[in-house]
Amino acid sequence: MESIKDEVRIGLEVHTQITSLKSKLFCKCPSDYRGKEPNTIVCPVCLGLPGALPVLNEKAVRYAIMAALALNCRISEKMVFFRKNYFYPDLPKNFQITQYDKAGGVPLAVDGYLYIENQGQSKKIRIIRVHLEEDPGRLVHIGPIDQSPYTLVDYNRSGIALLEIVTAPDMSSPREARLFLQKLRNILEHLGIFDGSLEGSMRCDANISLAGGMRVEIKNITSFKEVERALNFEIIRQRGLIEKGIAVKRETRHWDEIRRITVSLRTKEEEQDYRYFPEPDLVPVVISKELIEEIRAEMPELPDERVKRFMSIYGLPKYDAEVLVGSKYLADFFEECVRLYNRPKEISNWMMSDLLRYLYENNLELYESRITPQMLTEMIRLIDEGVISGKIAKKILPEMIISGKNPKTIIEEKGLVKISDERLLNELVDKVFMENPKAVEDALIDDKAVHYLIGQVMKLTRGKADPELTNKIVKEKLRKIRGEHERLNVNIHL
Repeated sequence: MESIKDEVRIGLEVHTQITSLKSKLFCKCPSDYRGKEPNTIVCPVCLGLPGALPVLNEKAVRYAIMAALALNCRISEKMVFFRKNYFYPDLPKNFQITQYDKAGGVPLAVDGYLYIENQGQSKKIRIIRVHLEEDPGRLVHIGPIDQSPYTLVDYNRSGIALLEIVTAPDMSSPREARLFLQKLRNILEHLGIFDGSLEGSMRCDANISLAGGMRVEIKNITSFKEVERALNFEIIRQRGLIEKGIAVKRETRHWDEIRRITVSLRTKEEEQDYRYFPEPDLVPVVISKELIEEIRAEMPELPDERVKRFMSIYGLPKYDAEVLVGSKYLADFFEECVRLYNRPKEISNWMMSDLLRYLYENNLELYESRITPQMLTEMIRLIDEGVISGKIAKKILPEMIISGKNPKTIIEEKGLVKISDERLLNELVDKVFMENPKAVEDALIDDKAVHYLIGQVMKLTRGKADPELTNKIVKEKLRKIRGEHERLNVNIHL
């Protein structure tokens, strides 16, 4: 991919639901549609029945302004809703109430930006506009979209408040696109207006072109990993066409997550095909400077500010702070741990190494696991009190994550209390020395060979021996043997 990096241009159209709202954007229907029977959370407004009139959700406007401020946008003095006309089964009115930035249209906010960090390099990604619109219904296909014998429609989602965030084509690799989406999600979650763990709460259309080809849009990608995969596939596909002298046509394609390919849906529409015009049933919304400043004052701490605080208050290195603040849930988990047990660096070490590694290897998110801050801090406290060793802690952590059992229960069930009885450890070390005479000889002349003997004691006790005490006893016995050898050597010479 690196050889074609400079000729790749990627722009994103991100659709994020304002999941903290209790009702839809233009009606009083509940916004909690997930898990409900299809077509039961609907009314004449979100079904587009004749005579039904939309009423704008005021809280949606406030949340949208807050998001735009967090994305460094310039807020418009007013915003105007437009009708985007197209015939499609998920759109019962045959038009979508949205916003437009041409022909007198004024979106909520324009000219924003975000910085992303990629391999130590900071890059500015421009945001062209942020606007409010309604979510269409949900189409359910039987199997792959291009092979489905029929399509089902569920209008429960129709009318949910959406933020559309449109970037400039400033990204030059699929990884940059993924990093942008991760940072965007993190910001919206810190604002408290969005929950990215909900199915379908963030969807993305990716526009990609290579030098020598037209722009292709990939529709409705639903996760960071899939965005990266879809763009990687599309780069390979478009490069193959260009190398064969075949023109890359402008079109809309669908990402098939199962087959991991893009498939053509239709020739890309031009803007005039949508016949945008002002929504006659909604008046322009005036946004005063006083309202903007009021919302700005209500904004919570954002991720970049939180990173700086983690460094200054908890003394964490920048890398640690950035990893922990990379997810609001992870950062909240860490801070609750520190509140319970004020050992920030030790907590950070366990979270960033063993905890996150286990979650990554098992394709789990932290919120999907059963571990709590109380469990993790209790485990660290037991290490500090000498009840268990770090090696034992590494054994019990996965069970805490999966079962939700507290560490003391696991320790008792498995008999994992650390052996700190010096008399017993002396006997065990004597046994290891007796069974490994060659290793003892090696350790007398090479300090590094001592680790083998300590390892044999740990193996004999299944990792329960106190490592510091074991280390002390082994070295003391070797010192005595070495001293005895030297004394005998002196007597012989005499």
